[in-house]
Amino acid sequence: MKVSKVAKTSANRIFRLCESLLRSAIQKLVAQKPRDYVAILNTLKRLVRIELERKTVTIESAAPLDLEERNRAADLVIAQYGKDLTFQYQVTPEILGGLRIKVGDDVLDGSVQGRINRLAQAF
Repeated sequence: MKVSKVAKTSANRIFRLCESLLRSAIQKLVAQKPRDYVAILNTLKRLVRIELERKTVTIESAAPLDLEERNRAADLVIAQYGKDLTFQYQVTPEILGGLRIKVGDDVLDGSVQGRINRLAQAF
């Protein structure tokens, strides 16, 4: 579905107003049904999804991390990306060792498998 510039601009303005007011803004949009309101709602949905993904952190390790290791990794991510993050921890034996941290679209790969891959690409 093609979204007009006006719909994108309106959706961006509403999204920036305040996340906590988003629900009431959506209810008003549905009640008033302004021109292109469906496109505005779709763009708002996309912006909310992107914002949630940006605040989701996935920490992968080859073996389960104990509480101290989890806290240390979380503190490093919080120092770089700020608070209000949601953390998920996964055990991925394929990385062989180290950590792979994904924050939204950013990937911080300190895994052994990542190092092997980078070394193989260098040759």
